Amino acid sequence: MKVILLENLRKIGSIGEVIDVKRGFARNFLIANKKALYASKENIKEVEKIKNELSKKDLEKKKVAKDIFDKIKLKEYVIKKLSTENKELYGSVKPTEISKIIKDKNGIEIAPSMIQLMEDIKSLGEFKVNINLHSEVQAEIKVKVIPAEVIQ
Repeated sequence: MKVILLENLRKIGSIGEVIDVKRGFARNFLIANKKALYASKENIKEVEKIKNELSKKDLEKKKVAKDIFDKIKLKEYVIKKLSTENKELYGSVKPTEISKIIKDKNGIEIAPSMIQLMEDIKSLGEFKVNINLHSEVQAEIKVKVIPAEVIQ
């Protein structure tokens, strides 16, 4: 299915580009989240007219993403979790938990969907986490998991 992008999307394309994607991806993600339109002749003409506005909005989003990047880059966040004697966690650390800690510590709202774990966090220790703030801005933070208390 052909769609026209209304946003710059990493690994997909840039504003105004007509791309071919699977029908479900187009309907359920791109069009549902207003990131794209069906590629009809009318829509292509419409996007050409508003391309400059879309680029300005994208630049504003990028600026906000860079501000957030400057506030959180290379920071370390500490999470206390219940663990066993051999340093394994009961459960794991999820992106929603990391998002909540960043909000509590820095007052910055980051959607859990933007948080990308390099590996599942299922034990104590330090882990690197990528945060996709914008299609061109990615931050890396450290998450340190320490024991809340040891259960025997």
